[in-house]
Amino acid sequence: MASVSLESIKRKFNNVTAIEDITFKIPDGEFWVLVGPSGCGKSTILRTIAGLETATSGKLYIGDKLMNNVPARQRDVAMVFQNYALYPHMSVAENIAFGLRMRKVDPKIVQERVVTVARSLSLEHLLERKPKQLSGGQQQRVALGRAIARQPQVFLLDEPLSNLDAQLRDDTRAELKELHQNLGITTVYVTHDQVEAMTLADKIVVLNRGRIQQIGEPQSIYAKPANRMVATFLGSPPMNILPAKYTTGSFDVNGQVIPITADMQEKLHLREGQGFDLGVRPENILINEPHKTQRTPREEFGELMVEVKVVEPLGRETLIRAGLPGSGVMLNVQAGADVHPHPGDRLLLEVDLSKLFVFDTATGDRLYPQLSE
Repeated sequence: MASVSLESIKRKFNNVTAIEDITFKIPDGEFWVLVGPSGCGKSTILRTIAGLETATSGKLYIGDKLMNNVPARQRDVAMVFQNYALYPHMSVAENIAFGLRMRKVDPKIVQERVVTVARSLSLEHLLERKPKQLSGGQQQRVALGRAIARQPQVFLLDEPLSNLDAQLRDDTRAELKELHQNLGITTVYVTHDQVEAMTLADKIVVLNRGRIQQIGEPQSIYAKPANRMVATFLGSPPMNILPAKYTTGSFDVNGQVIPITADMQEKLHLREGQGFDLGVRPENILINEPHKTQRTPREEFGELMVEVKVVEPLGRETLIRAGLPGSGVMLNVQAGADVHPHPGDRLLLEVDLSKLFVFDTATGDRLYPQLSE
């Protein structure tokens, strides 16, 4: 096992820069997830670590050894691909043993490792089957088993669960986490699925357009996103973004007013008519009844009237998709399972001002709370 360090890694394909200034260090034994939208450069980083791509500039270390000019076969890493890449004419046992036999490992050790790995992955009853006789989840475990049997310094996993159905993906994700806890091998995992990133990672690297947006523990990034891109990418349903303008002590959101707290007033450099993007997560919005005309608004909440567009009952909760009247601005709202509005209904929402984010409209940078908070 070993740490993985990238120092100012850049990869260009002709005139296109796929990744730029990629710098981070994964400590020995940790599970890091590279996450971001399609085309953000996460697979390029993984392939560069594996030696399947060559960095245009920068330095790559595995442990304390510089790997820039070391061939892939000598890097002592094991990669699991999205399509499993199993040999169809070989049995499960032969697939698991293949890498060891190519390295001319003693046959007795090969047999011992195959049995041990198969037992850890609940594959011992499938060792004589061919890949076509296995389910997708079983094939995925065989691919993992082949990688584990090699006992590499580093695991590299490129969207290994994307071909599985929802239930199997959940089950295999839990198995992966348990497997890492037992083996403790340094792991780099690529996905575009933010749920996988949040549940699996010791640390997340959020990427966009070939650059790192933020690195941190999952819950820390969720609670304190560095910018609008990170805020909207992590979270399901995603954070709501409301275009707003500053108008004499409040935010104007399409003609509706969101109060500005004293702390915001102190820390934001506000100018009349200045534009901002306000961010609020669905779980920080409450539903009130608009017919209660005698109700006194609470100081720590701002109010928005919305029109229900779509209602999605999810069993334990109801997801409501609503719009600000007269605009194209949409919001996701999480409500209790007993809430059953209908499309066209008007709802009065209360926005928790203590959980409100303010982003720069041009750069997307987080302005409030300040990054130091």
